[in-house]
Amino acid sequence: MNPIVTKNAPAAIGPYSQGMRVGNLLFLSGQIPLDPKTMTVSGATIEEQTETVLLNISALLAAAGLSLKNVAKTTVFLKNMGDFVRFNEIYAKHFLQPYPARTTVEVSELPKQVLIEIETIAVFS
Repeated sequence: MNPIVTKNAPAAIGPYSQGMRVGNLLFLSGQIPLDPKTMTVSGATIEEQTETVLLNISALLAAAGLSLKNVAKTTVFLKNMGDFVRFNEIYAKHFLQPYPARTTVEVSELPKQVLIEIETIAVFS
């Protein structure tokens, strides 16, 4: 196993790695909308927070030599399922067909009271 680390995405705020390569798979820890420079929440709306999360995921993928095209699966945690349509509009701007597999669930609370968290699995091909 090889850890993936970059200053272009938020540092871990607990005892975990930003990402871990295992064979030809890359597992990224859940990303919340933190500005990697200030480690403060970026954006107040679901659209703004989704954009920040996807930029952080892209930075982690780039640190591993990958891009969003390599993503096989995402798991999305929303604070409010009522944000699903607006979240999906931003998500669809970043991913192209064929879209990764995805699970989306509503949760009661997320770190730092953010609206969204996304974890990612990508494949080295």
